[in-house]
Amino acid sequence: MHLALMVMEIVAPVFLLAGIGFAWVKLGFEYRIQFVTQLAMTLSVPCLIFVSLMQTEIDPAALTALSFAAVAAYLAVSLVAAVLTRLGRLDRRTYMAPLIFGNTGNLGLPLALFAFGETGLSYAVVVFAIMAIWSFTFGIWLVAGAGSFGKVLREPLVWGTLLGALFLWQDWQTPLFLTNTLKLIGQMAIPMMLITLGVAVARLSPGGVMQAAILSLVKLVICVAIAWGAALAFDLDRIAFGVLVLQVATPVAVTSYLLAEKYGADSQAVAGLVVVSTLMSVGALPLLLAVLL
Repeated sequence: MHLALMVMEIVAPVFLLAGIGFAWVKLGFEYRIQFVTQLAMTLSVPCLIFVSLMQTEIDPAALTALSFAAVAAYLAVSLVAAVLTRLGRLDRRTYMAPLIFGNTGNLGLPLALFAFGETGLSYAVVVFAIMAIWSFTFGIWLVAGAGSFGKVLREPLVWGTLLGALFLWQDWQTPLFLTNTLKLIGQMAIPMMLITLGVAVARLSPGGVMQAAILSLVKLVICVAIAWGAALAFDLDRIAFGVLVLQVATPVAVTSYLLAEKYGADSQAVAGLVVVSTLMSVGALPLLLAVLL
C-alpha cells in the first residue's frame, strides 16, 4: 500500500499537468503550441540541462557509463525497430521513428525528477540529450530521407549538454547571479512541457486504434527489455538503472507526429500511436516505477 501511494505521488503531478493542457484546449482557450515548444527547446530545456549537469555531484565515471548504456540501448532499439517494420511490412518512414523515440523530454524528465530526485534528473538529461541527437540525425533521415547534421549543430540543447559536460568535467561554476538566472529559466521547462504534452494530445486525431495499441505494447516491451539489458551490461547504479529504463520506455514522442506531418509520412497513423501509447503509459509507467523503486 505504501509503495502504491508513493508511485501515485510521483506520477500524479505529471498526468495532472498534462491534464491541464488537455482541458485547456477542450475548453476552447488559445494555446500557441509552436511558440511554447520553441521557447522550451531553444531556451528553457538547454538551461535546465546545463545547470543540472554543472551542479551535479555525480561521479563523472557514472555519467559516462550511463551515456554508453543509453547509446547502446538506442542502437539496439533502432535495429529491432528496423526488423519489426520489415517483418510487419510497415512503412518505414511512418512507423520506424515512433517505435524508436520516446517522450523523454515532456514525460521522462519530470518522472525522473519526481521518482529519483535531483540526481535522477541529472541522469535523465543525459539520456534525453542522447535521444534528441539521435532523433535530429537518424530520425529525420528515416522520415525525410536526408541527414541533418547541420541541424544538430544549431540545436541549443546540444550545446547546453556539451557545455554542461565541460563545466562538470572541469569543475567550473558560473557566477551566482547567472546560475540563479539560468536555474529560473530552466525551472519553466518541466511544467511547460507537460502542459504542452496535454495540449498536443488533445489536438491529435487518432486512427487505426487496434494497430496502434498492438505496436504501442510491442514498443513498451522491447524498450523495457533492451534498456534493462543495457543497464545490467554497463553495471549501472540503482538510480541510473531506473532512469535509463524509465526514459527508454516512455511513450511515442509528439515530435514523431510533427516530423511525419512536415515530411509527408502518414501523420494520422503516428497520431494514433502518440495518443494510444500515452494513454497506455498511464497504467504502464506506474507499474514500471513500482518495480524500479
